[in-house]
Amino acid sequence: MSHSWESYEKAAERGPLSISLKVIGLFFVLGLVLIPVSLFFGWVGETQQVAKEQFGPRALLAKYEWFKDSAAQLDKKRADIRVYSVRLSSMLDSYSSIPRYQWDRTDKEQWALWQSELAGVKASYNGLAAQYNSQMAKFNWAFANAGSLPQGATEPLPREFKPYVEG
Repeated sequence: MSHSWESYEKAAERGPLSISLKVIGLFFVLGLVLIPVSLFFGWVGETQQVAKEQFGPRALLAKYEWFKDSAAQLDKKRADIRVYSVRLSSMLDSYSSIPRYQWDRTDKEQWALWQSELAGVKASYNGLAAQYNSQMAKFNWAFANAGSLPQGATEPLPREFKPYVEG
């Protein structure tokens, strides 16, 4: 029993500082080990979460639907541009030998309205085409570039829409 009493006396002589330093040292070493391990598993978990959000079936379906909807809207905008162009050409043909300042007032107003609407459709087309092309170039949307078609599809999505409509 005296042996263990001597160890208590030696510990008391060294004071509480040495025990505190040992405890602090233990926590420091544990921190050096646990922090990198927890960071690693945090990255792994986050990687899994991002992969699920970007490449999961629901995400791929939503992205594919976005591409299909955008391609249909771009096709419609191109058709609208052709309609406005035909209207403007037709009016120009009917006034081919008459200077514009001599046109009927309602026709001049209609001409200006059609030109304004045509410019708006072209601007809208350009914006959507830029967004489509940007999305198609991103790696997390690259599945749309794969070349294989989902069941029921007859044409692949265009890899890019020709930007841009001018004039």
